Parts: sequence; structure tokens; C-alpha cells
Amino acid sequence: MDITAKPGTPFADPSFTMGVATSSFQIEGGADSREPCIWDTFCQQPGKIADKSDGLVACDHINRWREDIDMIASLNVDAYRFSISWPRIIRADGSVNQEGLDFYIAILDALAERDIKAYVTLYHWDLPQYLEDEGGWLNRDTAYAFATYVDVVTKAFGDKVFSYATLNEPFCSAYLGYEVGIHAPGKVGKEYGKKAIHHLLLAHGLGMQVLRKNAPQTESGIVLNFTPFYPASDSEQDKAATQLAHVHFNDWYIRPIIEGEYPALLNELPEAHRPVIEDGDLEIIAQPIDFLGVNYYTRAKVEDNGGEDPHQLEPPADCEKTAMGWEVYPQGLTDLLLQLHRDFTLPPLIITENGLASDDHMVDGVVDDQQRLRYLQTHMDAVTEAVRQGVNITGYFVWSLMDNFEWALGYEKRFGIVYVDYATQTRTLKNSALSLRRMLAPRKQAK
Repeated sequence: MDITAKPGTPFADPSFTMGVATSSFQIEGGADSREPCIWDTFCQQPGKIADKSDGLVACDHINRWREDIDMIASLNVDAYRFSISWPRIIRADGSVNQEGLDFYIAILDALAERDIKAYVTLYHWDLPQYLEDEGGWLNRDTAYAFATYVDVVTKAFGDKVFSYATLNEPFCSAYLGYEVGIHAPGKVGKEYGKKAIHHLLLAHGLGMQVLRKNAPQTESGIVLNFTPFYPASDSEQDKAATQLAHVHFNDWYIRPIIEGEYPALLNELPEAHRPVIEDGDLEIIAQPIDFLGVNYYTRAKVEDNGGEDPHQLEPPADCEKTAMGWEVYPQGLTDLLLQLHRDFTLPPLIITENGLASDDHMVDGVVDDQQRLRYLQTHMDAVTEAVRQGVNITGYFVWSLMDNFEWALGYEKRFGIVYVDYATQTRTLKNSALSLRRMLAPRKQAK
């Protein structure tokens, strides 16, 4: 099959942004030219990474970025979303690593030469270890350190960036990293999660203030991941559990940004689990944003099983699943976008990540990733349906440009539309990439 942009859909419109995405720790390598980050430390801990790997080399993008930018340009995309490595910019002594800034400036210039818009994420989970040593996101000072870092980056980049996102998926940083401990830095405890997210959101607000000052012409916002929750049955208990899951995992992150308040559930939390919210914090967090990035992969069904927390069910045995074991459910993306549209007065939305891991294999130089082709087509159709029903969506980014370090799963899962042979670092366009290239060619010619 081929991915198609049907006439009359956003994907056939040259003004609708189409792009691919990566993140610094997952592809760059070059660990010897930056400070250690929390993921370097986490990778060294026994049992934390499924294949016992690390990000020291990853996809060696630090050395291969020129060919990678050429590869991106060959796909006919409008935009490239990538993140800046904070520990590559600010040293432990607070000084600026000009070599690190120059690396990203060269990428920005190469993108501009190819008429590809730069979508820059300022934080995609790789917190400098020297800040974690002082408490990391449990330390309020980290939010202010982030603002200083954003100031350095935005002054150096000038007008080279089309769009800035302050944070990528603060849910993962706070909940996975500081509450359940399956991501760096690996802390476990309900007393940590909500404190960490408050400081992350404070960092977002402070970062937005810097962006407004230093890059007033640049589109700026934040990227959140969402899971639409569905009750396992029509029982009132399951419906209540589903709403509770939604509040904890979705509403907690977007409501302070859009509405300037946490969900009412805040007042029901045990005192030890509540963040310390100082006067003015919520006003800082609720800085106006130009866009909201939405990352979507799958849905979850929820039941009340009598436990303290809502219980998320495993996907049904007969459904299609990705290599991650996640249900393929494109309707969930439409439902999510419509729910956000109903619940909040939103800026334009951008689908900043959407894609899947599949068990890809090279056969005679070809990677025929049919499941990914189907996934992308059905999810693009889901976006089209949300637009048809009135949701303002201005762009769509495929996750990911290439196979890379998939966090706690190491190199076992392949999300890329480009196949990476990690032994040789050879890149091979999968059939999904070739199909995307064909789909986007008429749009490119129309510009």
C-alpha cells in the first residue's frame, strides 16, 4: 500500500506542515563533547535498560548530521522537529559550551538552505546530571536554571528557528522518571511525581517568558502526550475510574497551562503528595502559547478493580498491536482531539508525534514496513476527521525519522521510517519513508 493525501484533506494542503521528528539523546551520541545527563547515569544502573545499552553513540548523528539533513530533505517534508541537548550547552560550572551551540547552529543553517522549517524542542528529557545531583526536577531551582539555558540558546539561535517547544512530554519526565521510576532518574514514590511536574511546568512558564523576550517573532508552545481513556464497562465505578485516570494523566498537565489552575483533585491529595505552589506560580505557568503539540500513540481502557488507583487493562487479545504491545486505535486520536477541543479554548494544535514501533527487518536491501504504512494512513485519516469536525490542526510530524535509542527499551524497538544498522550506522529508507516521499512530492512542487 501507499500513504495517500486525499484531495480536500489537510495533508494535501501545502500550507499544512508535514515533518519528521527526533530527539537529542536518542540519536546524537557524542557523549564525550557534553556533560553527562540523567540518562547516562540511568543507563549505567543494572537492569534499567532492556538490552543493557546506552546513548553514548546512538545513531552517531553528531558526526553524520549532514547526511541526515540531506536524507530529511529527500523526503519532501516541510519541517524537522529535533531537540537541543541541555548538557551540550551549559557546563557544570555554568559556562557556555560554544562548540555545542555551533553544532546546532550548523544544523539550523543547513535546514534553512534546504527550505526546511526548524521546530526546536528545548527539553526532551536529558537533564544535566549536575542538576539532578542538586535534586533535579524536585528542586525548584531547576526551573530557573532552565530559563537561563533557554536565554543562552535563543540569543545564540537568533531568527533561525521557526517554532520552539519548551518541553516534550513532561508527563514522562515527572511520572515515569520521579513517580514510577522506569525512566531516568528512576525515583519511585507518589510523593515525588506531582512535585516534579509543578517544577517542570514552572520551567515551561519561565521559558515562555524568555522566548517572548528573545524570540518574539517565533511560534512558541509546549508538547504534551495524551492517552484517551475509555471505561471497561458501563458501570458507574468504571466510569469514575476512567475520569480519575484522565485527570491524573491528561488534565493535570494541560489545565495549568491553558486555565492557570490544577484539577480540583489537588485538594484531595495527601499533603505529602502535593506540590509546593508559591504565589504567582500559576500565572507564570499559564503564559499564552502559540500552539499546543499533541503526541498520540494509543488508547487505554480503565476499570475500577478495587485498588487505590484506576486500573488500566491490557489491550484485548484480538486487536492489532504494535511491537510495543500497544493497541492500534486511530479512532482514539480523533476522540482525543475532539475532547481537547470541547474542554479548552485552545491555540492551534500540531500533531508533534505519531507513529509506531514495528518488528522491521531488512530483506535484500528493502524494509517493507506495511504495518507502519497502515498506521500512518489511518491516523492521518483520524486527524482529517477531527479537522472536519472543527478542530484547528496545523501540522503533523511522524515519529520517528530513524530508528534510535528507545529509552528504557534500548535499541530493541524500531520507531523509524528509516532503518538504522547500528553496527555500520547505515541508513536505509523503509517503504514508509519512500511512500511518504511520494505523497509529499506534489505539495513540494506546489510551493
